[in-house]
Amino acid sequence: MNIYPSWEDMAVSKIKNMMVTEQGLALDTICHFLEEHNQLWEKQVSHRDPSVQKLLEFLSLDPQQATDKAFLFHLYGLFLRECPSVEQVQCHLASLLELSHQFSSQREGIALAVGLASTKHLEEVWALLEHLGRTKFLRSATVSPDNQDEILKSSFLSATILLTRSLREEYGSQRYKFTQVPELIQCLLGILQEEPNSLNTFFRQRVILVIMGLSNLRPRLKPLLKSQVLQTCLHSVYKLPSTEALRSSAPSLEQALDVTVLYKKTVRALDLLLQNFISENPSMDEVCFLLQHTETWLKSDKSHERCRAVQSIFLLLQYAVNSLKLAKEAVPSMLGHQIGLLTLLWRDKDESTQEHSHYCVFLLMQLVFQQKGKLVESTQWSKMKLIGANESREWEGKLYHMMKVFKDDLTVAQHTQLILTLVHSLGSYNYLRCDLAAQLLLMTCEEPGFRKEQVAEILQGLFQELPNIYCRGIQKTISKATVALGIQHTQEVVEVILSLCHSLDRWILLLWKALATNYHLSRNVITLLYVKLKLRPPRRLLQSTYQARLVSLTALSTIYELLYTPEYKNTFRWAFAGILLGLLTELYYLLEVGLVHGISDYQEDNLASKPLGPCRICLEALKGLFWTNQYWEVFADIKLIQGWELFGHLETFPKGVTLLARTMVHYNCEVRAVLGQALIFLKSTEERDNIVGICIIAEFLNSPDVFQYVSQKAMDNSLNLGLSSRNQTVRAMSLKGLGSILIHPKKVTVLRSKLMELLDNFLQPELKDPVGLMEIMGQLLHYLGAQSTGTISFKIAQHLLSLFTDERANVREYAIFLFGDVIHYGGKKFRQSLKMLAFQAAVPLLFHMADPCPEVAMKAKFTFLRCAILLKWEFRKELFTKLAWGQGLGAANDIFVYMIESNFGNYQQFLSQALMYLDSPHKTLKLAAMRFIGGLLQDYFGDLCFYLTKDDVVILKNYLEALSHDTDARTRKFYMNYWDDVMELSHYVMN
Repeated sequence: MNIYPSWEDMAVSKIKNMMVTEQGLALDTICHFLEEHNQLWEKQVSHRDPSVQKLLEFLSLDPQQATDKAFLFHLYGLFLRECPSVEQVQCHLASLLELSHQFSSQREGIALAVGLASTKHLEEVWALLEHLGRTKFLRSATVSPDNQDEILKSSFLSATILLTRSLREEYGSQRYKFTQVPELIQCLLGILQEEPNSLNTFFRQRVILVIMGLSNLRPRLKPLLKSQVLQTCLHSVYKLPSTEALRSSAPSLEQALDVTVLYKKTVRALDLLLQNFISENPSMDEVCFLLQHTETWLKSDKSHERCRAVQSIFLLLQYAVNSLKLAKEAVPSMLGHQIGLLTLLWRDKDESTQEHSHYCVFLLMQLVFQQKGKLVESTQWSKMKLIGANESREWEGKLYHMMKVFKDDLTVAQHTQLILTLVHSLGSYNYLRCDLAAQLLLMTCEEPGFRKEQVAEILQGLFQELPNIYCRGIQKTISKATVALGIQHTQEVVEVILSLCHSLDRWILLLWKALATNYHLSRNVITLLYVKLKLRPPRRLLQSTYQARLVSLTALSTIYELLYTPEYKNTFRWAFAGILLGLLTELYYLLEVGLVHGISDYQEDNLASKPLGPCRICLEALKGLFWTNQYWEVFADIKLIQGWELFGHLETFPKGVTLLARTMVHYNCEVRAVLGQALIFLKSTEERDNIVGICIIAEFLNSPDVFQYVSQKAMDNSLNLGLSSRNQTVRAMSLKGLGSILIHPKKVTVLRSKLMELLDNFLQPELKDPVGLMEIMGQLLHYLGAQSTGTISFKIAQHLLSLFTDERANVREYAIFLFGDVIHYGGKKFRQSLKMLAFQAAVPLLFHMADPCPEVAMKAKFTFLRCAILLKWEFRKELFTKLAWGQGLGAANDIFVYMIESNFGNYQQFLSQALMYLDSPHKTLKLAAMRFIGGLLQDYFGDLCFYLTKDDVVILKNYLEALSHDTDARTRKFYMNYWDDVMELSHYVMN
């Protein structure tokens, strides 16, 4: 481009003296000449236009220059600059920009004229360029990206470059505000976005450099626009194919070299843009703002994109460390996140990315040290800086030192963000990245001094990320990290996990399970849950919206869930007594405050069918405590006599606790530990604690072992304390306890004497009130316990057995129920004799499960199970499940199998008892006997052939022959179905 300093001043003087209309004519003349002779432009054909020559002569310029197009563009720009009319300038600027942009010399000429015009008509030039970029260039770029579009874009870019340069030189960034910079940048970004994903020109580089120049003008770019600039420019450069792909797509070696140079210059332009931004605002906030826009690329699945991003960050940070001094006041928490992202690239597959990411972290920490005024080369940091270790132990050691530096030198917020970055990378599809994240997370959590305020955010982040983690190795590491947190901050960890328990899904359960891997920690966890369970606000403070957030309810739901978690089985066994009384008092509290929704409306064998209310959860947790801790017999006993229903109402609650305590004594279930807790609860200021405590104590006093666990004096003091209670139940139960035979041993003789007297009456053939007598005898046996004589117990049980077939349903019911108690009160001397009676009762009890009276059937199940436990049958727990929840012939058949398989070889006794029930007046009992006999004939035919005698078979044949004349169709059908089997059996036995 030619410059004419000698003629310019003279020409400007003449132009200023011209009228506006004369200036307009002169501009038209030049523009017409340039437009008319466009086709001769490249050939440089000399052509003289008389009008142009006259204009030059008027301006005292050399007419020979009329063929110099660059000179004419320069002159055109001078006319525009000196023209005082805004309308005239706008009109002729538009004409200028309509000229051809085909050749570079044309574009340079137009840009020169525009630049000259802008020195005095900035707003008009700016508006026209902005309009042109938003309409013609962008529209043509999206509709028809052909050669003409490229020419237009290049021309627009050239004009913008010269305009920017002119503005910077003429006005300076401090003396003028360029309000249309955002619009012009938006135009440039729009054009940049339409660039193809290849590299053939310097267009990307030039756009980025122009944007950098515009960003230096006042006012500074707003964060939103700067963010758009970063996103667009980073995407335009990073998204390009890899350098290998760019070179391989070039048709020749020479062009491949050109592409390499072109790529380096484009990347350099991007680096300069980033450095320019940090120079404008040298602060840690700006560093984080810039790095924030590289996050997508640091996480990219494509290696070359990650590599480009890390190299850019490295150069930016290197520039910041070496050339700038950052403001000290900024300590953005986001810095921790960005350190975390870069650290996770230390095991990237690409060695260059590994190396640069390491240096990036080092440089970021240098900036942190500089802000703090610390020496950069701290001992710990210098150890970390040299990471390049090949051996696993050395690598882990240096990672440990690195994490220690982070903890010591980053702020709490920054350190938290770093850890959260590790957490949110655990679900990455890149195994190297998530494995390193897990390793670093574990190191951080195991490091002593982990801050309490970080626990909540870390655990919440883990909870959110757990569903995305599929690798078992990573899950195990997370469990270890959770344990490490729990050991340091047990209370905080428990509280955070509880706060996440709005839905007890399997991810929350994973965190609880992790805490259970450390036995001492699991004990502390259950202890804290017990403490939370007791945080019960009074009813007046409860609100309907508050119930959902009630801490004790959350703890209750968690305890219920963990009871069925195998990892906590031993811990609940250890905490059995405390949890038991905690659940009992919690249930009483829930009944008091009226949170009883769904307490009775449920199906016990299908609890998952709908959400459970607080009372139902508490009751199920209470049951589960026994079921999951090898005390299923306690649960079963109470279940089979419908005792759990007593806990559903305040009025019957004490009776339920008493029944539970009695059953616990019966099966020697944690008596010592529970008694200790009950004594503590009796001294509590809470009335509900006193009620639960005294009900347990009063019943436990029927155990002969109580004074092995507590002194009589301590017991007397506790019971006397209960007498002064304001609660009537507590006073009454305390009085009952003080009257027990353990407190007054002399009562034993009196009670035994009374029991003998009642036994004599009981054995009389004509008894007016056998049920009432059985109730009194049952109470006396209960009070005496093991101190009752075995002879009395045996005689009572023997007579009760004869009452199983009594025609009165209530007599059958109480006889069967009392039999289940009596067989346990004989002492060691008569244990074997009572076992024989239990064996004799088995078949009748089995049949009475089909008794026409439902109460008799229920008591038969209860006593049948007690006999099975006393006789130590196999499959006792499975037997109970069938008794409690089994239905139909399938359940009946299972019970039959459990019974027969547990009494191998006793077919003769079973068969003789069953035959007697064929004469029962109750059809259901008779049908039960027929099914039993049929089952033996069908399933155990071979065993019957071996164990039955000839007399047994004769009796069997006689009973079946009698059935052939029965009027009942089902009886005759039974005879027809099994007569052949009996005859075959007879044949085998007789021979």
